[in-house]
Amino acid sequence: MDDATVVVTGASRGIGEGVARAVASAGGHPVCCARDGEALGEVVDGIEADGGAATAVRADVRDEFDVERLAERAARVDGRIDAVVANAGVYHGDAGGTPLDEESYAAFDDHLRTNARGVFATVREAVPHLADGARVVVPTGAVARQGMPGYGSYAVSKAAAEAVVRGFAADVDATVGAVDPGKVATDLSGEGGRDPADVAGMVVWALTDAPAADLDGAVLDWGDYRRATR
Repeated sequence: MDDATVVVTGASRGIGEGVARAVASAGGHPVCCARDGEALGEVVDGIEADGGAATAVRADVRDEFDVERLAERAARVDGRIDAVVANAGVYHGDAGGTPLDEESYAAFDDHLRTNARGVFATVREAVPHLADGARVVVPTGAVARQGMPGYGSYAVSKAAAEAVVRGFAADVDATVGAVDPGKVATDLSGEGGRDPADVAGMVVWALTDAPAADLDGAVLDWGDYRRATR
């Protein structure tokens, strides 16, 4: 990823933090976004302390003007955006403990606004700045495609995000796809699951070595990644 400018949303923790660190370790320049500016600054400071380069932009993906500013700032790093990881997401409640029939309207609205509309805004604002051959990757999960009890409007929002991926894949020249790493040990997923650092390796693979034809408009899972890299 030498000199690649990569926008990473939700970069202050979990998968996003892991991706930002992995991109920098591979020679890229992650432009990191999150709502928590202090935590985001700590991530970027850590990358720089390890000899990498990164940029912190405090932004809320629910606000298209924030996202527009994020994309413009990223494009100024080297004149273009080479890749986007639209990772920012929220889960209101305990994983698996939010059945749809008990969901609040506020939770439903914010899940959709962050996890689906936020992906839409991130990709839409990046498109004018994308380099030839650019890739966009959106982390997702099986709840987007399978009826699992207790995941409520979070699952609905992830299904909507996958629909956003398919729409952009059909409408723009860039390669736009999703990756499903299975359960990941993050605040959103609860205890157990894969280490976010391992999942970051999968995301970097999707940004670089995964066949574009396989990724575009599709969902690549952990099995696809392991078969390709073992």
